[in-house]
Amino acid sequence: MLSPTTESLIARVSTGRRAERLVAILDMITERGTISLTDLSDGLGISAATARRDLSDLADQNLIVRTHGGATALERGGHEIPVALRDTRFQEAKRAIARAMVRRLPTGRYVVALSGGTTTASVARALANHRDITIVTNSLTIANLLSSNADVRLAMTGGFLRPQSLELVGALAESTFNAVNVGTAVLGADGVSAQAGVTTHDETEARTNRAMVVKAQRTVVVADGSKIGNVAMAQVADMDQVELLITDSSADPTELERLRAAGVQIVIADQE
Repeated sequence: MLSPTTESLIARVSTGRRAERLVAILDMITERGTISLTDLSDGLGISAATARRDLSDLADQNLIVRTHGGATALERGGHEIPVALRDTRFQEAKRAIARAMVRRLPTGRYVVALSGGTTTASVARALANHRDITIVTNSLTIANLLSSNADVRLAMTGGFLRPQSLELVGALAESTFNAVNVGTAVLGADGVSAQAGVTTHDETEARTNRAMVVKAQRTVVVADGSKIGNVAMAQVADMDQVELLITDSSADPTELERLRAAGVQIVIADQE
């Protein structure tokens, strides 16, 4: 079951435009540290009442700290945008990455493991016409996307639900990944860097996805350019465990060179 605050946010984000605005507010607060209602209203061209309501919703999700007349960023470094908001970002890049990923899967019977995330969800959508494929996932979002596709065999892990990402995590999820043989593990990420590897915001989620990597014959990371060079709290995999990174042309070229030097193949999806 989703937490009440998560359900409230999902219910209130009724349009893509509002979701994009909430993400923009998070980015502004993270960049400046603090912001006033006046600056927010002027910067986004919205009314004070709208700005006040948006800040209240974000504070309810523990993404910001509400103050008199504005808001401040949380003291901890980096915010994790809830899955209800993430899918509005970099949509064209994610679709291109997904198409590039699917082109690199073999035809015929094959097992693919998909972690949670909006880019891996795009991969799931792109698999709509792929036959004789088995998908193993711990993501409720991906399971829902594939549930009506008769040509895809779908296996879900058990585990405890993490509301921020709608992923099942923990020992039950890990035991499912430990019990199957996977051809390709497709990982989303909050950060990808040559030094820190593939990282995410939550340690339990990282440990669950690590079990997926260990059982796979190869691991592919799918991440838009905003994730390249970032480092989140918990490591999922070292870069020497990753065969291929599929990203887009907005990725930092210097960091891509470091990743190539570490032995990772790079595909720039929107230049294919």
